[in-house]
Amino acid sequence: MTRPSSARPLAVFDIDGTLVDSRASIHQAATEAARALGLPDPDYDRVRQIVGLSLPHALAVLEPGLTPPELERFTAEFRASFGRMYDAGHEEPLYPGTMETLRRLHRDGWRLALATGQNRRGVARNLAREGWADLFISSHCAEDGPGKPDPAMLHAAMTACGADAATTTMIGDTAHDIGMALAAGAHPLGVAWGFHTPEEQFAAGAHHVATDFPDLEAALARFASDRLAA
Repeated sequence: MTRPSSARPLAVFDIDGTLVDSRASIHQAATEAARALGLPDPDYDRVRQIVGLSLPHALAVLEPGLTPPELERFTAEFRASFGRMYDAGHEEPLYPGTMETLRRLHRDGWRLALATGQNRRGVARNLAREGWADLFISSHCAEDGPGKPDPAMLHAAMTACGADAATTTMIGDTAHDIGMALAAGAHPLGVAWGFHTPEEQFAAGAHHVATDFPDLEAALARFASDRLAA
């Protein structure tokens, strides 16, 4: 029997570092932007810490000494680097198992949504991937309002999908995702293959950090079972 919509759990997914492996391209864009301003190349460990935040905020954290005009140029150079990559036909790969898990969740009655630090153009580019537009009910990004860890995007996802915090889980790879979930009263789940380490995500309050997609599916099944039994 099909579950009524109000009883179906909602899984809200981050994109970068959770579904899409953008580690190399984000580091490349940060490096090219830094070189354009005559700054030292940022090492990967510094770059990975800012992923998930809205871009201007992220780059201000990465280079806190920049003046406002310099930060504006840094942001423009970062976006230009990505533009050159995409013009050359680059597309970040999905992590192995991404589509199989998303399709299984969709088939099993989960409501799915996206909440990302990308801009709306980046979201549209990802929703153009084969099958994605049919899977996600809604998508929310930093251009829509306050970025992570503010709960605004997650509240918007719950409203768009007709869910409440008790039946919503946020899946991401950074402490920013975990903080957003906790601020919204949702269930925080991490993944171990993205930008922040499991230790960093547990320290932020993650209830579980999945080691692979089967582990993530098992954690989601436990969440759904617990919520339906409540």
